[in-house]
Amino acid sequence: MTEQQTSIPLGILDMSPVLEQVSVEEALERSVQLAIMAEQHGYERFWLSEHHDIAALACTAPEVLIAHIGVRTSSIRLGSGAVLLPHYSPMKVAETFRMLSALYPGRIDLGIGRAPGGSAHAAIALSGNYLAHVAEMPQLVSDLRSLLQDQYQVEGGAVRARPQTAFPPQLWLLGTNRKSAGLAAAQGAGYVFGHFMSSSDGQAAIQHYREQFQPVADGEQARVILAVKIIAADTEARATGLYEKWKMSPAGLAAVGEEMPEPIIGTPATLRQQFTDLLEQYQADELMLICPLDQYEERMYVYETAIATIKGF
Repeated sequence: MTEQQTSIPLGILDMSPVLEQVSVEEALERSVQLAIMAEQHGYERFWLSEHHDIAALACTAPEVLIAHIGVRTSSIRLGSGAVLLPHYSPMKVAETFRMLSALYPGRIDLGIGRAPGGSAHAAIALSGNYLAHVAEMPQLVSDLRSLLQDQYQVEGGAVRARPQTAFPPQLWLLGTNRKSAGLAAAQGAGYVFGHFMSSSDGQAAIQHYREQFQPVADGEQARVILAVKIIAADTEARATGLYEKWKMSPAGLAAVGEEMPEPIIGTPATLRQQFTDLLEQYQADELMLICPLDQYEERMYVYETAIATIKGF
């Protein structure tokens, strides 16, 4: 973060968790309400993840939920975090997100990833030989980029992903290593490093991305989002209490067992420096927050506190 930068762009990555034994309908509405709050409080992006055949996560089609949330909001950028590209045709993905861009001009982000998003059986049900499709990921991303740039051809014939829009979707690639960083750089896409899943080699991956970045269109610049887990509260005691509660939850125990990074914890006073240090350490332009707590009201409270932390930087 430069000395001139007085604020940090913040986003939310929501996985539409099914918590507190609510119905999936209620879980999805909770995602909608979180997006509305995010817009009202000054978050710049609200992204939705894609998962399959996981009972605890309700969003299997982020593009559908994006369309619904677009009606309930007016300005916040909406995106996928991420569309799992190995499962799909780049043409269909490009058409879907151009359609969203036509409905919500200047507000749509197309985040893509290569994870299966569920069990091996779910991956087979979605797209057959998932591993073979993963091996094709560089070509899939290249094809998607060509479609978004209106440069795609099939057997010598031009193919356009329509509708043609004045504000095309902004392309991002999510990953946790140098390979994904290099792919994002080669395609002139933004890069999101998933610090919440793995903090190893994050600095090296982002540095590699910035060094190798090749703009596809005029004016494109390297841009980096760092996605982090966070627990924020008004007091240190409450922040610590929420953290200790999370550690004993199934999600917290699983995270410890898998040696995943722990949340960033603090109050508006202490988080300011932590966020600044993260941006400088990782050469990131934005932060995207993921709250790991398993109570809806606590999650909303954390996100409201976190945005208050940044205002006035």
